[in-house]
Amino acid sequence: MLIKGVDDILHFGVLLSIIIRWAVSRFPYSGAGKPPMYGDYEAQRHWMEITVNLPVNEWYKNSTKNDLLYWGLDYPPLTAYHIMICGYLAKWLNPDWVALYTSRGYESYHHKIFMRSTVLAADLLFYVPVILYWTFIRRPFKLRDKAIAACLCLLYPGLILIDHGHFQYNSVSLGLTMWAIVFLLKEYDCLGAIFFTFALHYKQMSLYYALPFFCYLMGSCLELPWKERIVKFLNLAFTVLVTSAICWMPFLSRSEDFLQVVHRLFPLSRGLYEDKVANVWYALSVFIKMKNIFTTSQLAILSAICTLLSVLPSAANLLLYPSIHKFRYALVNSSLAFFLLSYQVHEKSILFPALAILLLFEDHPLACTWFACISTFSLVPLLAKDGLIVPFFALTVLFLIGALRSYEDLLISFKNQKSTIASLAFCCSILGSIILTVCMFTVKQPRRYPHLHVLLNCMYSVIHFIGFAIYFNYVQFSEMPLSLYFKKKYE
Repeated sequence: MLIKGVDDILHFGVLLSIIIRWAVSRFPYSGAGKPPMYGDYEAQRHWMEITVNLPVNEWYKNSTKNDLLYWGLDYPPLTAYHIMICGYLAKWLNPDWVALYTSRGYESYHHKIFMRSTVLAADLLFYVPVILYWTFIRRPFKLRDKAIAACLCLLYPGLILIDHGHFQYNSVSLGLTMWAIVFLLKEYDCLGAIFFTFALHYKQMSLYYALPFFCYLMGSCLELPWKERIVKFLNLAFTVLVTSAICWMPFLSRSEDFLQVVHRLFPLSRGLYEDKVANVWYALSVFIKMKNIFTTSQLAILSAICTLLSVLPSAANLLLYPSIHKFRYALVNSSLAFFLLSYQVHEKSILFPALAILLLFEDHPLACTWFACISTFSLVPLLAKDGLIVPFFALTVLFLIGALRSYEDLLISFKNQKSTIASLAFCCSILGSIILTVCMFTVKQPRRYPHLHVLLNCMYSVIHFIGFAIYFNYVQFSEMPLSLYFKKKYE
């Protein structure tokens, strides 16, 4: 039982986050009323249609019954199984919602409530509980600060706007990753490996975290005597292989089925980046047309090399000195490197670095608040397209109010010239993002540059993301855990 004040903060924060999620779901979603392809809402609905009407081995294959050009399934098997469960529930409630062919573009009032409810249920099952648990097993912070940090993680605007506004199920893969981190913290490494394997098999973007997980677990093996080292390594390898085999079981009977799924998960033909995204490749494309210089295969290899080189220092440091403290920073550094430099990045993938950074809120409240705001700002072109600008402003202001109040409390003993400069830079940065957002809706773009506002948003965001990547790499190599800092300072 928590103390009364903490209990009240936590209950209020959780209830508020649920209410906000449902309130945002009342706004438009991706592709609402926009035939012939509609948007992500229709993609998820269509996958329900496919998974409940076709055999498993046809889910990822092009056929007369499954036109892959119309929102073909392109996420790993666990997503398909989750969607199938939702699809059977939809079929039980109203078969018209998932009828083969005839349900395309279905947008009835009751169906929207059902679809939105599945996202909220996923959030409440996979994401909310683990965020609360993670926050309260951390030490040495005060319970009140823990409650505030938990509430702010639940109120992060980016995830709410994408899952409950735009329409996706990111909370499942992020929640599974969080459970994996929790198990590593509790020294249940095999359970951590299982849950991260589940996260990988729900969304392939969880690969953003793969190197830190591998390096931490491998580093923890190398610290043991050689016999124990071999036993632990074999246990982890066996655990990952068996978990992966279970996830892929329906597709392992024939090699062509397996290869077709892999082909759908990593479609090189889509290009270096998706639409206009705030990463290095899009920023470079303003000055250098990479696709005119390199072939698709060469671009994939180039991005892979650049990504691995940028992650290598952080990963090597974690491998040599494995600790949960360094592991948390490595998650940030790896996911940011993948977002900035890897192949075929979506703007929505910024949610993966955002999760890793939110886990550091109690250690770096200003930096985490700053990143949360800029990462949400980077989504503005997508949110504007979906008609979600009103909730964007409302949620960002709410998050800032809560976060800045917490920032003042947590950093009261660190008031010095350095923190004042950081605070000033933060205020200027947020002001700049506000100005750019307002200009997007009030300043007419010149005919010669019809995408100028989107370009400015991306360039402004990518400069920040590069800055955060440099900062958190520096912190991983230089900073001692905050618990040790307090011990050294006050003992």
